[in-house]
Amino acid sequence: MRISLSVLLVASLTVGACGVVRTSVLNPGNWFGRSSAEAAAPVTSGPVNPLIPTTRRGLFTRSNAPVDYVGEPFDEITDLTVDQVSGGAIIRATGLAARQGIYAVQLTPANEEGLPVDGVLTYRLEGIKPDAATPVGTAPTREVTAAVMLTTQDLRGVNTIRVEGLTNARVSRR
Repeated sequence: MRISLSVLLVASLTVGACGVVRTSVLNPGNWFGRSSAEAAAPVTSGPVNPLIPTTRRGLFTRSNAPVDYVGEPFDEITDLTVDQVSGGAIIRATGLAARQGIYAVQLTPANEEGLPVDGVLTYRLEGIKPDAATPVGTAPTREVTAAVMLTTQDLRGVNTIRVEGLTNARVSRR
């Protein structure tokens, strides 16, 4: 008991001395020195965030070049839901593909600007078909869902939301 008490007393005095001896090499707070001010590097044109690298390197990096989307419309649209959320709405469409394996599914605006025409906002449910032949499968295995969020400003002047497929379209009205 006496040995453990004396070891505890010596350890507490040693650790307590680190706070008193500010310039000591034994003090872990002094190991890296104090901070000092330096002149900042000149700012280049445009806002630059030093935390974001300007070049991408590595095994799993993607190129920054835009990729053209080559999706094709789905055969059938089975469900359309418009959920009101704060600041806008979420449009969720479910479609039935002709076969399994469709990927990169998205709701694509019918016109390039994505603006409503005569109060109707139109989207196409599209996906990319795989190159290899895939089985047809049952209906639940071919069903996919895609969604898009629209702000209140995007919905201004919209009375109807329409999602089109190859054989049918679903419509939701206000």
